[in-house]
Amino acid sequence: MDDKARLLARVPLFARLDATALASVGTLVDEVGVDAGTVLMTEGRTGREFFVILEGTVAVTKDGNPLATLRAGDFLGEIALVDNGPRTATATAVTACRLLVLAHREFDSLLDKHADVRRAVLQALAERVRRLDAEAT
Repeated sequence: MDDKARLLARVPLFARLDATALASVGTLVDEVGVDAGTVLMTEGRTGREFFVILEGTVAVTKDGNPLATLRAGDFLGEIALVDNGPRTATATAVTACRLLVLAHREFDSLLDKHADVRRAVLQALAERVRRLDAEAT
């Protein structure tokens, strides 16, 4: 198992994948580092990436109000990629972060090839939509 596959195996989203699947996912993702204060996505803008946090903390806001704090193992950016719509929130690195990044095409390929990952992403999507709906009422 290569280094990227080992990293992926520690992320809950990918934990159920076997070594072959992890290696396949590893070919789709890029590992990047960002500094504290880096805006990963902006509410209302077109989404083109999906992020998995390896290290660090990311603050998510909607209309300038705190929505969530995400840490290692969490992921974000799936809503805009699933429906090809605008970002529903802004995400900013609170600390320096290491991230895995999938572009839109690679994200679609990941969901097409790995049912466990697709299920986990869709479950998280449903939970986030429900939370946003509950906060709006």
